[in-house]
Amino acid sequence: MGVQDILSKIGGQQGQEGGLATIQKLFGGKGMQDIISHLSSNGLGQQVQSWIGRGANQSISGTDIQRVVDPGTLRQTAQQQGMSPEELSRHVAQALPEVVDQATPDGQMPSKDPFSQGLGALKKMFKG
Repeated sequence: MGVQDILSKIGGQQGQEGGLATIQKLFGGKGMQDIISHLSSNGLGQQVQSWIGRGANQSISGTDIQRVVDPGTLRQTAQQQGMSPEELSRHVAQALPEVVDQATPDGQMPSKDPFSQGLGALKKMFKG
């Protein structure tokens, strides 16, 4: 399953754009810079840097996601998406490395946050 499929799955009726919104919600409604900072400050800095930099993306697990997000928010968001918290965490862990990688093609954070740019920006990120 590709990242676009995963985003569509976790986005429900809102599709890929809803998938980005779901990820944002898990991290307190924050944008990509804050999500990256949160992950980095919670022991996942090496993985995050691999997504931003060039080369292979290091993976994270659903357990990693469960460890760094608010459990209540995870339960509520998973329920809204018709998934278990474990399933939602697993999908987010699969999608985040590719989303960050695609949003940082030059190894730098984009000037506009892809989490707030909507479907048009998302389609540009995953063209090909």
